[in-house]
Amino acid sequence: MHLIWTVLIGLVVGLLARFLMPGDDKMGFLMTTALGIVGSVAATYVGQLLGWYVAGEGAGFIASLVGALVLLFLYNMVRKKAA
Repeated sequence: MHLIWTVLIGLVVGLLARFLMPGDDKMGFLMTTALGIVGSVAATYVGQLLGWYVAGEGAGFIASLVGALVLLFLYNMVRKKAA
């Protein structure tokens, strides 16, 4: 059941990140979900490194959204350089 919630939260975070970030993002359903999940994982590890979270504690919704926005920004930068 935890995996299903992770995917659903990842989808919502990914959709919000794509909505908030200006520009034309050509991502499908799976990439949007992966963006949200990886953003949440990145926010968790950065938060643990900075002492905001203890080991085993996940990032909150806002931190996950910020992590997804940072990843989307980096993705757009790499995609523009490749084109």
